[in-house]
Amino acid sequence: MKSVRIEGVTLYLAHPDEINLTWVGQEELMAQILAAWLVVDDRDLPLNPRLLGKPGVGKTTLAYAAGQRLGREVYLFQATMDTRPEDLLITPVISEAGKIQYVASPVVTAMIRGGVAVVDEANRMSEKSWASLAPLLDNRRYVESIVAGVKIRAHPDFRICVTMNDDASTFEVPEYIHSRLMPQIVVEFPDMDEERRILAQNLPFAPEMVLDYVVGFLQRAHRARERFTVRDGINIARYALKLSRAQDGRSADHLVEVASSRMLLAFLRQAIIQVLGEEALEYLS
Repeated sequence: MKSVRIEGVTLYLAHPDEINLTWVGQEELMAQILAAWLVVDDRDLPLNPRLLGKPGVGKTTLAYAAGQRLGREVYLFQATMDTRPEDLLITPVISEAGKIQYVASPVVTAMIRGGVAVVDEANRMSEKSWASLAPLLDNRRYVESIVAGVKIRAHPDFRICVTMNDDASTFEVPEYIHSRLMPQIVVEFPDMDEERRILAQNLPFAPEMVLDYVVGFLQRAHRARERFTVRDGINIARYALKLSRAQDGRSADHLVEVASSRMLLAFLRQAIIQVLGEEALEYLS
């Protein structure tokens, strides 16, 4: 584990996230994030974009892909209702030798190394946790850890982005934090062509007919303002194919045969019921 010394305190750093995520379509959203992070003058500072949208529309994937576009290390931090200030900054742990070690969070590690921090589902955090990030999100660009007794300043290349779900299971974000999380970038459902490309990217082994059925299902649900997302579609298609394999135990080549058979619809119906509930069947053609 890498470490650095700041104000006489050794901090052990987190590892960057290396995950297989690819952003497909909606390039204007990518351009908006990269523009927010741009610095146009030596006296300028990057902005802290906030991605807002329904669960499953790809906010985390978009933020991660934007960090990769910059060629920086990307660090993901999953916020929850139990997130504490020390979770966001520095956590003390007991080493094997019985001594206290200070472990930097993904956010602080990104600050030190000039990476990109993505705080996922950030509006699940309490105001107390948000307060610990307030000086990082304005022109001060630092955090203070009471636990370790150090002040940590952000590397000039450091960038941060937060994602927020548009649902009821969240805290109200304090107004003084709202003003620091700008611009707001709304991530909507993709259109039909983009949705199909996303499915094909995530399910390269799925027969064409499976993708067609699932895209049609999702598009009808979108028009009815249902909250079903492409993530739901991926789960439905994947489970339908697994049901097919589990039933006959034949090779992957058989999936093509299943796609052209009457059994396909039965597998999709069962997958939809078990993923989203029986009421969702009305959107299956």
